[in-house]
Amino acid sequence: MFGFGKRKQLESELAELRTQIADINNKSIEFGGLDWSEFYGAVASSSGIAVTAETAKRSTAVYACTSLIAGAVALLPFPVYQRIADAREVVDNHPVYWLLNEQPFATLTSAAFWEWMVASMLLRGDGIARIVRNAQFQPIGFEPLQRNWVAITRVGAQLQYYVSDGINPSYGLDQSDVLHFPGFGFNGWHGESVIQHAAKQAIGTALAADEYSGEFFANGSNPSSVIEYPAGVAPTTEQQDRLRDSYTEKYTGSGNRHKPLLLLNGGQLKAVTMTAADSQLLETRKFQIVDIARAFKVPPHMIGETSASTSWGSGIEQMSLGFVRYTLGPHLRRIEQELNRKLWPRSTKYFVEFNRDGLLAGDSKAEAEYFGKALGGPGSQGWMTINEARKIKNLPPVLGGDKLRFAAQQPTKPGSPNEPDSTVSEQSENAA
Repeated sequence: MFGFGKRKQLESELAELRTQIADINNKSIEFGGLDWSEFYGAVASSSGIAVTAETAKRSTAVYACTSLIAGAVALLPFPVYQRIADAREVVDNHPVYWLLNEQPFATLTSAAFWEWMVASMLLRGDGIARIVRNAQFQPIGFEPLQRNWVAITRVGAQLQYYVSDGINPSYGLDQSDVLHFPGFGFNGWHGESVIQHAAKQAIGTALAADEYSGEFFANGSNPSSVIEYPAGVAPTTEQQDRLRDSYTEKYTGSGNRHKPLLLLNGGQLKAVTMTAADSQLLETRKFQIVDIARAFKVPPHMIGETSASTSWGSGIEQMSLGFVRYTLGPHLRRIEQELNRKLWPRSTKYFVEFNRDGLLAGDSKAEAEYFGKALGGPGSQGWMTINEARKIKNLPPVLGGDKLRFAAQQPTKPGSPNEPDSTVSEQSENAA
């Protein structure tokens, strides 16, 4: 028998252990802001389907929204600017320009890098990359890291990152050596995943509807049937199960759809009158697409759901502007601010900013109208030189193309047969 003191110690340790177990059972276990239950498939929606970063991509709506946003970010030019007086100029030969626009790491292109970062931000809450530096502390690469490799802790006002991929030795990183792009809902050390916080139920329902529709058509579009025998079926459970299994094996499934049906002893087959329309399967799937698109802030028509009209106007230019402004805008700003504060802390000289105009490329009419006004066409004062416009189109500069041209149309009398004169003044770009 234990003495009284030893007994009290064991009881105290047992109570503490029970408290820890209760905490584990009643709270989500977080490791750097990630819910471990996600990795074990324990986070289930009301439909019973586990919704994780991997299972969610099986939904066509989630895949389309993620690839649309990530692809749009990867499409945008990302120049490095230098502040000069009250203006700015592009620095094409800056080493960071190559990392942002061509190859941030030895194993991938910049397009793949930005798609990785944005997809991780949307599906897991954070896009994380290690800043590779040389001996002079200058950035020479951005190494993307899987979100589930990284544990994030906060020490005072600083974040610490601990990386473990299960293969190589673990290591720690200071926040100054990490590019951390959190999603919406950043709480001081990690962002929120869209699929876990906003769209879990919608994605679970969509996945369940996909599984049901697959089973529906695999069963020959006949969800259920009843076999009736006027004289009664076989008396034993074993014989009943054998009859049911025999019918299922021979006559159900897409491969057996057109086989002739043979029922003995006066048996009659009656189908249960339930169709895909009766169970509102199509309407459910359509609504889930819209609901998932709403969570990602993507207009449904941009992922193929065209039954509902859009309030963003009509035409490529209007839809592109709305998408860039309301969907991409917050993501782009978070990325820009993170890069500026990590690459040039408190710098007043260099900065990076996405060129949103890149999404207008390919719309010849919109481009013609844009460049016409930018160069000082009728009704516009102009804000761009000819060589600046040619540079955007990857054309070489021309002589005299570095001057701004301001065109101010002269008023004319109604019905005048003469074309209105145009007073054109030229001013050097520096003076402007």
